[in-house]
Amino acid sequence: EHAEVEGGEHGKEEAAKPITMDAKAMAAAGIRVAKLEKTLLNEELRTPGEVVDNAYGTTLITPRVDSLVVRRHAKLGDDLRAGAPLVTLSSVEVAQTQGALLIAEQEWKRMQALGRDAVSGRRYSEAQVAVEQARAAARAYGLPGSAVGRANGEFTLTAPHAGRVTEDAFVVGERIEPGRTLFRLVDESIVWVDAKLPAENAQRVAVGSAADIIHGKIRLTGKVVQRSHRTAEGTRNSLVRIEVVNKDDSLHGGDYVDAYLDAGSSQDTQLAVPTAAVLQLEGDTIVFRQNADNTLEPVSVRTGSIIGNRTVITDGLKVGDVVVIEGAYALKAQILKSKMGEGHGH
Repeated sequence: EHAEVEGGEHGKEEAAKPITMDAKAMAAAGIRVAKLEKTLLNEELRTPGEVVDNAYGTTLITPRVDSLVVRRHAKLGDDLRAGAPLVTLSSVEVAQTQGALLIAEQEWKRMQALGRDAVSGRRYSEAQVAVEQARAAARAYGLPGSAVGRANGEFTLTAPHAGRVTEDAFVVGERIEPGRTLFRLVDESIVWVDAKLPAENAQRVAVGSAADIIHGKIRLTGKVVQRSHRTAEGTRNSLVRIEVVNKDDSLHGGDYVDAYLDAGSSQDTQLAVPTAAVLQLEGDTIVFRQNADNTLEPVSVRTGSIIGNRTVITDGLKVGDVVVIEGAYALKAQILKSKMGEGHGH
C-alpha cells in the first residue's frame, strides 16, 4: 500500500506541466498553432527515379549504304538545330545514284523543253518515269530528291530535329556499314523519369496526374504518362513513367532524382496533424495542445496512418482543438530541460 501511494505521488510529480508562452515568445521560438478540422487527405508517394531519354525525341543517325567517313561536322555534346550538318560520307553506290539522277534530270528537262508535240508520247513518259525512279533511289540513300553538285559519291547526313549529340562513335576515314549508329541525337527539352513503386502503390497513381521531381535544389513539375501493366518478378515493383519539361536543361539521362506522386484522396474526412507535430515523450505519443488559458500542454494521442506528410489522429484530440503544428521540438526540449533541472534523469 505504501509503495502504491508513493508510486502515485511520483507519477504526479513526473507529469509534464503545461508551458506558458505568450504570442511573442511563441513567434520567437518558431511555434505555430492551428485549429483541428476533419479533411480529405491527399496521399503523396515518394520514390526514387531515374532520368531517361525521351524515346519520341531521340534519333539514331545511321547511313543507309556502305560508306567512308570523309568529314565530321558535329561532336559529342553539341547542341544542334534542325538541319545542321553532322557528317559527310562517301560511297560508290551513292556516286552511281547521283550520276543516274543527274542524267535523268537533264533528259527530263530536255523533254519538257521540247514538249509533247515534238517527241513521241512513249519517249516523254520514259523520261518522266526515269527521273522519278532516280529521285526515289536518291531519297532511299538519304540524299536530296534532286541533283546537287557533282556525282562524286559524297553526301552529308543532317540533324532531322534539334537536339544534343549524346553518342558519337566513329573516326574520320573509317568504313561504316549500313545501319551502324554514328550519332545519337536527343531532344532534351522534354525528358522522362522512370520511377519504380510496389505494384499495389503504382496502381493508385493515375495516368495524367501531376508529379514533382526533385534533383538537388531543383524542383520541376511533370505529368504521369504511363503506368506499366507488368510487375517485376524479382522486386515486385511496377514502373511509372513521368514526362517532364526540362526547364533550363536541368536534367540529363542517367540522373537520379526523387519523384513525388499523387496517390489520390482518402475516401472519408479524417482528423490529422503534420507528422512533425507528433512526438515521443517519456514513452507516450504526444501532440501539444493550446488550452483556453493559452498554455501549451502535451496530450497523449493514438495515431493511425501516415498519409503524405500528415498523421491521422484516432484518439486524444477532437475537432476544434488548437494544436502546435510547427515548433513542437522546441517545447519538448523545454520540458526535458525543466525535468533535468528538477533532478530527474529522463
